Amino acid sequence: MSGDIEKRLLAMEQRLAQLEARQNNAANPDKQMTNEAASAWSATGQPSTSSTSGTSAAQSTKKTSSWSVTKILGWGGAMALVLSVSYLIRLAVSGGWLTPARQVSLAVLAGFILIATGIRLRNSDREYAGLLPAGGIVVLFLAVYGAHLYYGLIGVHTAAVAVMVICIMALVLCRYFDSQLYALFAVAGSYSAPFLLGDTSGSILNLVIYYSCWSVIFSTFAIWERNRRIYLLALYMALIGFDALWKLSGSDAWLAAASFQFIQLMIFSSCAVLYAIRCNEPMTRDMAMSHAPALLIFYALEYALLDQHVPALAPWLALASAGILLLAHQVARLYLSESLAGSKWLLSAYCGLVLLHAGYLESVPDNLGPWVALLAVGAAAVFLGFNRHAEILKGPIGWVILGIYAANYLRLTTHFDVSRVPASELLLTLYAVQIYVGYYLVRKQPGLTNFAPLLIYSGHIAAMVAALHQFDSPFVVSLCWAVLALGSLLLALRYNNKLLGQSSLFIFATSAIKVFALDIAEAEPVIRIACLAALGISLYIGGWLYKKVERLGASAI
Repeated sequence: MSGDIEKRLLAMEQRLAQLEARQNNAANPDKQMTNEAASAWSATGQPSTSSTSGTSAAQSTKKTSSWSVTKILGWGGAMALVLSVSYLIRLAVSGGWLTPARQVSLAVLAGFILIATGIRLRNSDREYAGLLPAGGIVVLFLAVYGAHLYYGLIGVHTAAVAVMVICIMALVLCRYFDSQLYALFAVAGSYSAPFLLGDTSGSILNLVIYYSCWSVIFSTFAIWERNRRIYLLALYMALIGFDALWKLSGSDAWLAAASFQFIQLMIFSSCAVLYAIRCNEPMTRDMAMSHAPALLIFYALEYALLDQHVPALAPWLALASAGILLLAHQVARLYLSESLAGSKWLLSAYCGLVLLHAGYLESVPDNLGPWVALLAVGAAAVFLGFNRHAEILKGPIGWVILGIYAANYLRLTTHFDVSRVPASELLLTLYAVQIYVGYYLVRKQPGLTNFAPLLIYSGHIAAMVAALHQFDSPFVVSLCWAVLALGSLLLALRYNNKLLGQSSLFIFATSAIKVFALDIAEAEPVIRIACLAALGISLYIGGWLYKKVERLGASAI
């Protein structure tokens, strides 16, 4: 009895405590929120999800918004400062209230002040403070170009040295502020300097040395900074910039120009390999796609130059350029254990371009094209047979070889301009045999079975067209087609190949159309009878054999 009384008294005390707590919380709402959060913490051992999640979301939104506004304001301020200095330089042309030398000096001073201010503020906010030195670098570039181009205060050599110093400063600031923006400024400033300094009529050899030195510097810096964008931008500007300067100069030093393009290929291919090895970062497929246009530009500029002056050597030198990339790829394979999917694709694409243009279109006589395509596919098949891991043939270069083969296949089967092709009738038979062999090889290969129907029907067409052009008698042609159709059915039953058996229907249908549409109307009576008899016998026997083919499993290929 006493125990029940004690329990009731304890319950009344708890209720009184809750009432007092509610009264206090009503008088102080902030305290109520704190107490509820504390009670949630004590009950679960974790902070209240509902209260903290809302607060963290609000803080995250506020932080993102603040960051965006800060960026916009910072860039706006830096751009306004750059524009103000730019107008200060231009003011000498119209105002005359300060001498050009003083205005350029003020612009240089303003550039250094922006750089020094950004360095001074680096410890507080490195990313935001780095906007000021970026503007300062732009101002220094403008000051040098203005002093040389507009006012003539300094010569071209002095201006070139000044640009080099500014580019080196930009690279130092890139490292100091950990921002690639400065490196991109340095690349743009160094390669555009010959244009902006008006030195387009100088020695081509000096330009080769100037651009090549910067290419080595930026390649080294890109590896140091672990940033491929730096050497990629340098590669594009070096190839395009030098070609434009060489054409503007009107120089006939084509050998120096061709040598420069090859030097750039070796510099940047070595850079790509060293970057992958040092950073342990093989080239991805997306990164390879960003390199591909540069290689296309190199090939177009280099081959056009060589074809104009040494056309006999142009294909061989194009092949040598592919050899340089192949060597670079093999070096990367020695040091990297990871997959080189990106570099394999890039190498295959470039080798495919060289093979198609320099190797086939430019070097192979038109009358020998079908024979070369036949031998190329055969050589590729043998190479794959001995080296199943020949990934280069499974990329773009493989599609180039197949494209050349398909074009010549269509040329032979449509009988287009084959009068100059040696032994064109025999060649079409060889195409049919090769396609049948290809069907036999791929029909059981994982990932290649989808090509089996295309190959078997292409082989039938080639064999039928070959018979059509080799024999003048319609009866002999019909007989050959009947043998081909019945042979397909017999082989299908022998090797449990349902697809091969079904393909015979195409031959039977084509034979029937040929006999009724052409042979009966044009042939002599005896030939008509022979053709109809051959067709009837082949169709009857074919129908009897086809019943057995239908019983084969659906998966029999």
